[in-house]
Amino acid sequence: MNNYTNSGEWLQRAEKTIPLGSQTFSKSKVAFPQNAAPLFIERGYGSKVWDADNNEYIDFVNGLLSISLGYCDAEINQAVVNQLALGVTFSLPHKLEMEVAEELVKLIPCAEMVRFGKNGSDATSAAIRLARAYTKREHVAVCGYHGWQDWYIGSTTRNLGVPECVRALTHTFTYNDLDSLEKLFNEHPEQLAAVIMEPMNVAYPKQGFLEGVQALCQKYGTVLIFDETITGFRFDLHGAQGLFNVTPDLATFGKGMANGFPISAVVGKQKIMSLMEDIFFSGTFAGETMSLAATKATLKKMQEKDVLTHIHHLGDKLIAELDTLILKHNAQQWLSTAGHPAWSFIVIKDTAHYSSLELKSLFIQEMCARGILLAGSHNLSYAHTFCDIEKLLNAYDEVIAILVNTIKTQNLYTVFKGKLLEPVFKVR
Repeated sequence: MNNYTNSGEWLQRAEKTIPLGSQTFSKSKVAFPQNAAPLFIERGYGSKVWDADNNEYIDFVNGLLSISLGYCDAEINQAVVNQLALGVTFSLPHKLEMEVAEELVKLIPCAEMVRFGKNGSDATSAAIRLARAYTKREHVAVCGYHGWQDWYIGSTTRNLGVPECVRALTHTFTYNDLDSLEKLFNEHPEQLAAVIMEPMNVAYPKQGFLEGVQALCQKYGTVLIFDETITGFRFDLHGAQGLFNVTPDLATFGKGMANGFPISAVVGKQKIMSLMEDIFFSGTFAGETMSLAATKATLKKMQEKDVLTHIHHLGDKLIAELDTLILKHNAQQWLSTAGHPAWSFIVIKDTAHYSSLELKSLFIQEMCARGILLAGSHNLSYAHTFCDIEKLLNAYDEVIAILVNTIKTQNLYTVFKGKLLEPVFKVR
């Protein structure tokens, strides 16, 4: 078992000045079990990270999917260093804003114009405001996770602090269930400004589903927004919209487009995007040049090195062989895989005696003990190798056996040494 002494001490110190001890729920003690997993990372290189106690891991979390090429990629870092020597934030726009916008317009089917933000919530919230301005409507239909802003988070169980009047404007529908969306159109006639959705998350879209969503939006005069914060530049260089050949009116991008540097983008049709000149979406750091330089270099490398082919080959091998291991251990009743090769999931279900959270807590503990940092999804980067995948699969072989034995002998609280995970909310 790894030593997590420094992680524990750093958490106690951090909690004195930082609520939760972290800036992000998904990186905090509710997502990784205390005393059974690291809680702070000190450094990263390639596909690996080292925690506060200098334990080494192959990282399959990858900065919540923001690392697409690998930690400390030499080409991206050099592009950033070169720009740093020239300046970071200026008093007027920089040509990098134009150059990166032009590249996005070239790559993304729906992109005719572009505006930048710093995170996914910036982009999705701007897209919603655009849709409301364009349609002169207020209600929104959502499917997936779309950030922390009031308009979305009010529709989840983490809605503390969101006014009821705001919550009443957002309505959820079910992925791959077109009837659930059509029901919202019928319940709110001529009121839906936007349908915003992840074009894919855990499950592939059923045949005709995305096309059906698009047709409903066109029928009712509603703006279709694809939230490609994760899928963009991971599933396909042209986004999931390119992969599935369904072009939305607007789309949002972020995460891995700059290999970990903070940037996001709202892209879309000119007739809607031009309203950016009238609505207020404005930020001092939206044109920050280090992140733009990183984006330019990342997109260039992705195209020159065929990055996504490598990632998808790794993911195909992982899913196929993990499915075989699940069958080998006769664990298919409560364990399965899902998702796209570039962003796949290990799905743990409740069993008769243990909840999925209890089993996942033990799962993370045992994976970390074997040098694997994993929180439930396999977030692959270009730096991962087939050797990394083999090590991951070997760890799975051992850990699934432990979980099977734990369920059989009901000894979880004997083998688990930390504090159980806590639910944030479930959207996928």
